[in-house]
Amino acid sequence: MPTDPVSALSYGRHMPAFRHLLSPGRINGMTLRNRIFFTPMGSNLAEEGGFSGEKLKDYYEERARGGAALITMGSVSIGYPEGASNWRQEAISDDRYIPGIRAIADAVHAHGAKLAVQLHHAGLLAMHDMLEGRPLACPSPPQASKDSGDFVDVMLEEEQARFFEPYATMGEVKYDALSAQQIERIVQMFADAADRAKRAGVDAVEVHAGHGYIFSSFLSPAYNRRTDEYGGSVENRARFLLDTIKAIRAAVGPNYPVWMRFDSQEFLMDNGITVEDAKAVALLAERAGLDAIHVSAHGDGNRGATYSTGHATDIRNGFVANAAAIKAAISIPVICPGRIEPEDADRFIAEGKLDFVTMGRKLLADPHLPNKLAAGTPDKVRPCIYCYTCISNIFNSKHVICAVNPLTGYERERAQYPAERRKTIVVVGGGPGGLESARLLANKGHKVILCEASSRLGGTAQFASVAYEPNQRIVDWLKNEVARADIDVRLNARVTPELIASLKPDQVIVATGAKRTMPAIPGGNRDFVFSGDDMRNLVLGQNLESLRGKTSGITRTAMKMGAITGATGKLEVLRRASKVWMPIGKRVVIIGGELVGLELAEFLAARDRTVTVLEEGTRVGKGLQLVRRFRVIDECRHLGVAMLTQVSDVRIGDHLVTYTNEDQQQRTIAADTVIVAKGATGDLSLAEAIERLGYPVATVGDCTGVGYIEGAMRDAALAVQTI
Repeated sequence: MPTDPVSALSYGRHMPAFRHLLSPGRINGMTLRNRIFFTPMGSNLAEEGGFSGEKLKDYYEERARGGAALITMGSVSIGYPEGASNWRQEAISDDRYIPGIRAIADAVHAHGAKLAVQLHHAGLLAMHDMLEGRPLACPSPPQASKDSGDFVDVMLEEEQARFFEPYATMGEVKYDALSAQQIERIVQMFADAADRAKRAGVDAVEVHAGHGYIFSSFLSPAYNRRTDEYGGSVENRARFLLDTIKAIRAAVGPNYPVWMRFDSQEFLMDNGITVEDAKAVALLAERAGLDAIHVSAHGDGNRGATYSTGHATDIRNGFVANAAAIKAAISIPVICPGRIEPEDADRFIAEGKLDFVTMGRKLLADPHLPNKLAAGTPDKVRPCIYCYTCISNIFNSKHVICAVNPLTGYERERAQYPAERRKTIVVVGGGPGGLESARLLANKGHKVILCEASSRLGGTAQFASVAYEPNQRIVDWLKNEVARADIDVRLNARVTPELIASLKPDQVIVATGAKRTMPAIPGGNRDFVFSGDDMRNLVLGQNLESLRGKTSGITRTAMKMGAITGATGKLEVLRRASKVWMPIGKRVVIIGGELVGLELAEFLAARDRTVTVLEEGTRVGKGLQLVRRFRVIDECRHLGVAMLTQVSDVRIGDHLVTYTNEDQQQRTIAADTVIVAKGATGDLSLAEAIERLGYPVATVGDCTGVGYIEGAMRDAALAVQTI
């Protein structure tokens, strides 16, 4: 495993920057070194049978090493396989699981962090019960399935095949509206699991009472339609949960920390949990013996947008208002997630709106975020780009990964160590793949020459950052890291085999990006038709002469001046300016509905353009991770974007686009501007030419085939690992 980048930190040394966030905290008898928790997240990193092994230990240990105060093992099954939801979910349903969990506790404690276990029963979402023919535990049979929303419709065909493959041989799903005796049995299962956690050396337990799982379905008036003592009023709907809290408290004693994570609201539905409901449940739970409340949210599980509106919100500080309202109603600490940046977290704690912050995606992107804050170097924190790669992998029955941190989920396998011998490495291409390769190589001690053909670093990701701002954060971080390192950066340096021969490197990494050619579309040469490269040149103010005939002299002059003054390099300026003026017509047709086309459609529609997307496949959004795709498609629909699939025979006439629809009917759309967002392919020609000279070559990123930021960062880590 990698050694600590920051060791033996004193959290008091740099307190002024994040004085409240980095101050010690306390829950019951447990003292915590700061207010940053690693969010409980399902990881699919357990071994067969629910056992906690080395892979899971490495994953949690890295977050503890990074300085988080508390690590929470997410979704730990109390009845495995009964009530289990995920493919490789960890379990605590029997004493035989204690040794693996104890090993994680020991590893976490070795780095000064505490460990909590989130006790979990999936109820209506128990995949293992469905597969093995057991009825699903619930308050009442649900009134609708996922087929009733857009959950399935947004999936790509290959994703649908993977998602439904486990269910191909199962029979009809059955439901079990639990009797009082069955409820008592599950209450005891939770109490027994909490006892095991305590005996395993775990410091605290969290009851998972949200996100559509067993307690959430009882608490929700949308799902709980019972008329007995477990239905109706808030007090009755909370009875199952409250009995469980009391049983856990009796099992672990008065001084052992116990809290719950629950839904402060159910979004996207009119008949779900409200904030007022949540305040009442929190107060009842405190009286039943809880030591803290972990605020979250859920929504209509049949709608894809729920998964970026609820617990993994796309909205900055999405749950803070709910957390503050709940905190005002109770006297125990409140824990809050929800895309909270460190500076905001520090302020909210100071204002008394919450007590602790959980960070999930941020600590996947950079496990050492807490240490970097404590060291006074928040600018060194690798940023999350909120692309939902991590969560989408869980939907596809794979283990957790991170688009910007290829070591997440591979902490041991992809660990980077200092080189045994210093080599000279030429990295060709200054996009994310090249920048990450150069950074890692320099960290290993190599001499690195980074050559970029254009006048700026960042590659195509710069253009993508205009439409999707979080991409800019990772590009800026990579550029800053390269600037800090001992790297020979050469701009306007187009690499040829002859240049490589003159540099005499030990090895070459080619990260030149994809080749973008205009597809053979009739009418594609008209002056209102822009290719991907045309759009990139226009937005970034480069190679503007190639746009002569497609733009006015005034437009080219304006963009050229922007490039000269540096305005086009300040993407936030571009984003703001684009709300006032863009050299793009009001009626826009985008040909190609994958990641680039769909993000561009959302961007333009939000700037008062009427946008139609034409996609030849059966689904739009390929390249967007599933959960983010849910979000983007939902936003496009709200913005009025027409997304047409199974389109063929596209032709461009005089400000008209003609196509054949899926019913083989010919249709025509008026267009002031046509953007062709397709035609990108891998390009290994330079790599092959250098190989012919006899130099070892590794290829990284889109030159091997379009893989976007996640592919570029992963390729870089793998390519550099053995150098």
